[in-house]
Amino acid sequence: MKYIKTDKAPSAVGPYSQAVSTDNLIFTSGQIGIDPESGALVEGIESQTKQVMENLKNVLAAEDKSFNDVVKTTIYLSDLKNYQIVNKIYGSYLSSDHLPARSTVQVAGLPLGALIEIEVIAVKLASSG
Repeated sequence: MKYIKTDKAPSAVGPYSQAVSTDNLIFTSGQIGIDPESGALVEGIESQTKQVMENLKNVLAAEDKSFNDVVKTTIYLSDLKNYQIVNKIYGSYLSSDHLPARSTVQVAGLPLGALIEIEVIAVKLASSG
């Protein structure tokens, strides 16, 4: 097992890793819309969703992987009324021929009052693109 760390995504704010790599899989911790340079949560659902996806992209890149290697995504929303906005931005990070399994749930609250949190599972043996 290997712990993944990159300065291109927010540092863990508790006793956890940005991601863990096993023989065949990468499990990311949930990412919220924190800008890794400023350490601040960006404002609004669109900006937070884009920042979350950039953070995840950078964590995956630390293991030479991309969204093309993701097999499962879990999205946590503070309000399901943002589903369509999130769906559009999330989809813009995926290729049309690679659509991971996904769950989306509304939660009572997220760290730092975030509007969205996303975690992914990626396959290490898949080819990146």
